[in-house]
Amino acid sequence: MFGNLGNLTGLLKTAKDLQANMAKMQEELAHKRFDGDAGGGMVRAVVDGRGTLVDVKIEPDAAKDVELLEDLVRAAVCAATSKSQEAARQEMAALTGGMNIPGLGDILGGGGGAPDGTTTAP
Repeated sequence: MFGNLGNLTGLLKTAKDLQANMAKMQEELAHKRFDGDAGGGMVRAVVDGRGTLVDVKIEPDAAKDVELLEDLVRAAVCAATSKSQEAARQEMAALTGGMNIPGLGDILGGGGGAPDGTTTAP
């Protein structure tokens, strides 16, 4: 009846180790910065490893056309966020030995979609 208890204990230890490693990875990603630009550098966005926007720089010439500026900001943020998500995927692959564990990316906030459930395009 208790013959597989050792396997269960080992599995729980492995899960706990993975959880600790994920927490460390999340902390490290939070301190990394990823930038994206648009319009030949007229707009530059910087996000952290969690995909949170931390900085936007806009060249004065870009402000002359509001619609263009909106598009450039969106494109720069999207490019930076894509880099952040790719870095999170790479870190996850290293952490899990390349195994695809369904739902694990969502725990990190790098599930590939925006908070409203839509997918962002690079």
